[in-house]
Amino acid sequence: MEPQPSPLTSFDTGLPTPNPLLGAGLPTPPRPSTEGLQISPTSSPLGAGLPTPPKPLTEGLQISPTSSPHEVPPVSAKPIIPDHAHLEALAEFAAGAGHEINNPLATIIGRAQQLLKDEQDPQRRQMLQSIGAQAYRVRDMIGDAMLFGRPPKPALQVVNMAAAAAQVVSGLKDALAVAKCNVDISVASEIELNADPAQLAIVLSELIRNSRQALLPTGGTIYVRSTPLEPGFIQVEVEDQGCGFTDLERKHAFDPFYSGRQAGRGLGFGLPKCWQIIRMHGGTIQIDSPPGGPTVVRVKWPMTPTC
Repeated sequence: MEPQPSPLTSFDTGLPTPNPLLGAGLPTPPRPSTEGLQISPTSSPLGAGLPTPPKPLTEGLQISPTSSPHEVPPVSAKPIIPDHAHLEALAEFAAGAGHEINNPLATIIGRAQQLLKDEQDPQRRQMLQSIGAQAYRVRDMIGDAMLFGRPPKPALQVVNMAAAAAQVVSGLKDALAVAKCNVDISVASEIELNADPAQLAIVLSELIRNSRQALLPTGGTIYVRSTPLEPGFIQVEVEDQGCGFTDLERKHAFDPFYSGRQAGRGLGFGLPKCWQIIRMHGGTIQIDSPPGGPTVVRVKWPMTPTC
């Protein structure tokens, strides 16, 4: 008996070899002939004869890793501008909380004073004095909170800017001397502001104190200047050569109860009070403080109307 062919054995029948993918009995598609063609290494991967994809538009350009067609300045180079909606909400809270705390606080102070008057024991007297001292400290905090949250309406009058600045510096001379700071006032003698004298003094005092703090421990010069703006306004500047604001200080610059001081922290109401007083006078405040300084606080303040 003749051996039977294996089902996997191919016989030469003269017919095209079946294509197992396309089905038995169908011709295998011929391979494309590349004979005689020169295929460039950059030819299209889709096959010979198709156009080569265009080169990118950036070929031949030298692009700096730091360049940008719409370069955005870093956050630390932008001026620090108060968030009015945020501060108004905080001011409302501070006013309400201050009012609620002030009433029981007055009772504590009064009772401590009354008990101290009749107390003979030295140790108990010391304890009562400590209670009174801490209560007065809280009262000062509440006073700052109330001034920020709900300050009295400004009693506007004509105020000479140069004289007001000189008076404030005179009141701070001892603290400035300890910090080895001096103040250079460059304000024209004829400049007159439309201001509440006491509230203007608070603004100047707080800004000069901040500059004094920034110059510790080496000291330096604090500059108080005035620059004319559009009709009806003057720009008051307070500048120091300190190291400038950190990113955290920039973020919280106008937040109450935030202070950049690490030792002997202040209450953090300086700039919030300034913002509120300046706003009530129809002015604005902003701070320019690049890394490494200098720091310049710019206050836009209305001048006395001229007839």
